[in-house]
Amino acid sequence: MTSISIPYGKGVQILTLPEKRLRGVLRPAEPEVSNQKEEEIVREALQCPVASSRLCELASGKQRVLVITSDHTRPVPSRITMPLLLMEIRKGNPDAEIKILIATGMHRITTQAELRAKMGNAIVEQETIVVHEAEKDADMVSLGTLPSGGVLKLNKLVTWAELIVAEGFIEPHFFAGFSGGRKSILPGIAARETVLYNHNARFLENPLATQGNLKGNPLHRDMLFAAQTAGLQFILNVLIDENKRIIAAYAGDPEAAHVAGCETCLKRTQVTKIEADIVITSNGGYPLDQNVYQSVKGMTAAESCVRPGGVIIMCSALGDGHGGEAFHRWFADRESPQTVAREIAGIPPEETCMDQWEAQILARVLCKATVFFVTGIENRNLIRRMHMHWEPDVNTALAEATKQLGQSASVVVIPDGVGVVVQ
Repeated sequence: MTSISIPYGKGVQILTLPEKRLRGVLRPAEPEVSNQKEEEIVREALQCPVASSRLCELASGKQRVLVITSDHTRPVPSRITMPLLLMEIRKGNPDAEIKILIATGMHRITTQAELRAKMGNAIVEQETIVVHEAEKDADMVSLGTLPSGGVLKLNKLVTWAELIVAEGFIEPHFFAGFSGGRKSILPGIAARETVLYNHNARFLENPLATQGNLKGNPLHRDMLFAAQTAGLQFILNVLIDENKRIIAAYAGDPEAAHVAGCETCLKRTQVTKIEADIVITSNGGYPLDQNVYQSVKGMTAAESCVRPGGVIIMCSALGDGHGGEAFHRWFADRESPQTVAREIAGIPPEETCMDQWEAQILARVLCKATVFFVTGIENRNLIRRMHMHWEPDVNTALAEATKQLGQSASVVVIPDGVGVVVQ
C-alpha cells in the first residue's frame, strides 16, 4: 500500500491504495532550494525589472497611481508583495495618491474580512481600496474594440491614473494559457459585457486556448490588447510552491516580465501525460478550492489523463458552494452534461451568457468521464444537482470508483491539478 497527500481546504486528504494499481503521480518539479526569504526574492525583482525602468523611477512625478491586485479567490501573497510595491512607488513620489483596485472580474465582491486576511490590517486601514464591480456600468469607461470584435470597457480608474501597476501570480490556466500579467485587466477590472465576449464558446473550442499556451491563443490576444489599451505599465508577478510560498518573482514590462515568468512556470509545471481509468486530483487546496466554479480548473488536468468512460475524483472543500448561480443553473436545470454542451456550442460570441465558459468546460469533462466529488456533506445535494457523484472522503470515492470500473482499474494521482501542465 502507498499513501499520497492531496491538498484539501486548509488541510489534506490522505489517499491510500495498492501500489500495483498506481500508474503514476504527476507533480510539478521541485523548486531549487534557496535560502532567500520571500521578501528578498520580491525586492530583487523590483530592483532588477525586466525590460523596464524601476517602479520608483516610473512613479517619479506621477500624482495618481493605481495598483491592481487579485481578489479573495487567488493566493497572491499580498501581505508580502503589496507593502513592497507601495514602498517602491513612494520612494519615487512620497506624495503620490495611491488607490488599490481589487480585480474581482466576474466573481462576487471581496469582503472586508477577506481583504484583511489577504493584505493585513495595516494596508486595509491605511490605504484607499476600491473593489471592482463588473456589473456597475457607471464605474466603466469605453476604450474601443477588442481584436476579436468585442467592446472593451474597463473600470474608469484606468483613466484617472497616471501610472497603472498590477500584482499577481503565475500558474497554468486552463484556457488563457497562464494566469497573471494581462489578466489583471481582462477579466480582472473589465465590464461584464467585455468579460462575457472574451470568454465566448468559439474561443474556448479553439485548440490553442489551452493550458500552458499563449501563442495564437485568442483569449490571450484580447487580454493583452486590453492591458496595452488600459496603459498597464508595470507588473509584479510571483510563482508560488505547493505551500503558497514565493519561489520566484518577475517585475517590469507587463508583457516581457509575464512571458519570462510563464517560461519558468512551464519548465516547472510541465508533466508527461499518463493515462488511467481513475484520475484523482484537487484544486490545490485553499483558496482555489472554495467553490465548484474554480474547481473546474483542476479537473481539466485530470481530463487530459483519464480514459474515456473513466472516473475523475475531485477533492475540493467548497466553503463557498457552487461559486456562481448561473453556472450552477446550467446543470441543475438540464437533464445531462451533453445537453449543456450542445446548447453552449450554439451561442454566438455576442450573446455569451454569464458563466457559460466554466459550464462549457465542466460539461466537456463530464461528457468524457464520471466525476466523484469529495467535499463536505453540506454540498452533497449541490454536487448531485450538477450531475456528479458526492463522496465524503477520497478513499470512499476510490472504493466507489473501483466498484464501477473493477478491482484492476488503474490510477493516476495529480495532487494539485492547477499546478501542472499535462502534455
